[in-house]
Amino acid sequence: MFHLKRILMLSLLMFSLTSQADTGFRLEHFDYPYPVAQFSLTSQQQELEMAYMDLAPSGQANGETVVLFHGKNFCAATWRDTLAALSDAGYRVIAVDQVGFCKSSKPLEYQYSFHQLAANTQALLAHLEIDHFYLLAHSMGGMLATRYALLYPDQVDGLLMVNPIGLEDWLQKGVPYIDIDTWYQQQLKLDAEGIKRYQQNTYYADEWRPAYDIWVEMLAGQFKADREKSAWLSAKIYDMILTQPVVHQFNDLVVPTWLFIGTQDNTAVGKGYADEASRQTLGNYRKLALISVSSIPDARLQLFPALGHSPHIQAPEQFHQALLKALSQLDSRP
Repeated sequence: MFHLKRILMLSLLMFSLTSQADTGFRLEHFDYPYPVAQFSLTSQQQELEMAYMDLAPSGQANGETVVLFHGKNFCAATWRDTLAALSDAGYRVIAVDQVGFCKSSKPLEYQYSFHQLAANTQALLAHLEIDHFYLLAHSMGGMLATRYALLYPDQVDGLLMVNPIGLEDWLQKGVPYIDIDTWYQQQLKLDAEGIKRYQQNTYYADEWRPAYDIWVEMLAGQFKADREKSAWLSAKIYDMILTQPVVHQFNDLVVPTWLFIGTQDNTAVGKGYADEASRQTLGNYRKLALISVSSIPDARLQLFPALGHSPHIQAPEQFHQALLKALSQLDSRP
């Protein structure tokens, strides 16, 4: 019994130490699963860099490319298992860190919008001479991917979204406007313990595995490296998410779309600021998924009843089986 308690105490200590590690403001000390390249661009009178991984097929090449968009509290690295699965299946895979995130430039004086981030990514893909691809996006990346597909529909052969946020308009449904200064004060308080608690409840349906610790470290380490800058960037991104809904244009999408939804998810930006009655209506992903798939002209739905916000991390084999099946169906379309 003493030996078991000692192991548990050591495990907790190691988690505390690693989750508080300084990964660097741009994740300089955090290793990605594959080599990272930097694309230089000029945007809003600033010289910036976009980090990305470009993974060649490891299986028999099928001539297709999949581009991956991360969520707000995620990075290209969190697609680690999906990168491998897609490469093994013969796809070229591009995983991007958006400007303002992770290993990319993080300008503080920047007008963050989904239109701008989409334009940045389009410039990167033009540089790589990629003009047709499947777009796979998670969480906030789903809002960005929707905007990208609306702006550049001829480039997107299929839109695949994993628990995208923005399936509802939170301001319309009772969340009050939250100014950037309020977001900033909230984000200044962010720590590894709070990150883990939130992720356990939302991302992983109240379960926790040691394999998830690295993603807490990835986020918490950036705040440890520079808390004020990280909090300010996070505040500006939250403002973008809350004030730039895409749900009202779902019916304008002209690309074939798949929704992959872990129904234990309860994400709703700004939910904590809403009144109790409004909070009870927000973040119902099973209901939102059914409404969304009926709003998008050419959409299909895959539900994961036991999973939360991050199916590709929580149950990678189950998720990848569904993903590859969906891609094969898209590949076979005329």
